[in-house]
Amino acid sequence: MARYTGADCRMCRREKMKLFLKGSKCESPKCPIEIRPYPPGEHGRGRSKDSEYLLQLREKQKARRIYGVLEKQFRGYYEEANRKTGKTGEVLLQILESRLDNVVYRAGWAESRDMARQLVKHGHIRVNGRKVDIPSYRVSANDILEVAEKSRRMVPFEIAQARAGERPVPPWLEVISGQLRAVVHSVPARQVIDTPVQEQLIVELYSK
Repeated sequence: MARYTGADCRMCRREKMKLFLKGSKCESPKCPIEIRPYPPGEHGRGRSKDSEYLLQLREKQKARRIYGVLEKQFRGYYEEANRKTGKTGEVLLQILESRLDNVVYRAGWAESRDMARQLVKHGHIRVNGRKVDIPSYRVSANDILEVAEKSRRMVPFEIAQARAGERPVPPWLEVISGQLRAVVHSVPARQVIDTPVQEQLIVELYSK
């Protein structure tokens, strides 16, 4: 399966903002964007004004990188959102938020979505009592997620329990920290999705 293997911090610098891809490192003074707050490359500091197309492209790339999705899969999500009723951009974000790796991250069981993907792929997460090891698996309203019994003493989950409450949990998700369990109450509405993305620019890009 194809995946990005380059430097995560380089992606944050390219988008000129923290995408929180490295967990606690993003909050520390060692975060590269704190040291070099400009795009990477020879001409990173002196680039000209962005065109309309470039603004749309950057917004799409930002969304892809935040959720850790490659181009082909992201395009597939857009086409699926375009077929559904409702605003295409909002439906697209709802699809991305409903990915299992994102929900594990939102529940506070992982410091980053990349770490959440690893936890899912290694079989540590149960959905409605069944093991699911596919990060792109889509959760639905009333689904119950929990950490596998045999995995609960692992260091990442012990840290997650110790740090419970430090990161805000979205209102569509209820986390029972003591039991390492989470309940998906509903599909997230746009107003409660805090991802810093202007989804309309993505729709405009793909509509051309």
